[in-house]
Amino acid sequence: MDSFYRALLIFVVGYLFLRLTGKKAVAQMHSFDLLYILVLTNIISSPVEVNNTGKAIIYAGIVVILYKVFTRLSLHNKLRWILYESPTVLIQNGDIDRKGLKRVRMPLNQLLSHLREKGYTDTQNIAIAVMEGTGSISVIPKSDYRPVQPNDLNLHVKKEYLPIPLIMDGQIIHHNLKYLQLDYSWINDEIEKMGEKLENITLATFLEDGNLFIDNNEMKDHKGDPYYYKPGSEN
Repeated sequence: MDSFYRALLIFVVGYLFLRLTGKKAVAQMHSFDLLYILVLTNIISSPVEVNNTGKAIIYAGIVVILYKVFTRLSLHNKLRWILYESPTVLIQNGDIDRKGLKRVRMPLNQLLSHLREKGYTDTQNIAIAVMEGTGSISVIPKSDYRPVQPNDLNLHVKKEYLPIPLIMDGQIIHHNLKYLQLDYSWINDEIEKMGEKLENITLATFLEDGNLFIDNNEMKDHKGDPYYYKPGSEN
């Protein structure tokens, strides 16, 4: 039983430390962020083998503090270039930068694969492709090959509206309901009007026109319709 509580404590403390660190350390990571995660996980996992939970938590806390200090210092330009890698140009104005590929140890076929994943098949159409410090690749096409924007056609489009989720997996999201200055009775009336039950609702969103869109657990039967083919053996 002691081992269970020790493992639970380690899990909770590790989670809290990662939350304290912020989203940056658990998103796309630079080498410095990855090193921090590796050191932290190694420290907090040591009590599983040796009974030194208290020391492990103290050491992990020190590592978290050091990481927070260094990330704050990295806001200054001089230290930023020491802690984090600079972006590396892989393609510029349609020309493949072989020195850049060699620097990041990327074979040409892998670069072409990354471009295809982003919808580009010809390197001549790329204005610039860069490997960022996180290891992701950013691609900007030449102006003749980028998607047409409404501004190019002198079109005025309305402001983008983001549907606000009010129910997810049968549970009401109360803070979004409060944000819209609505209450439980309103959403309950909307559900009843549509003949739905709360526990059967996968997603319900508040639309721009003030209506509620509901996606329930039921799937429409399109059996035999080639436009609704599903890969695999579920057909």
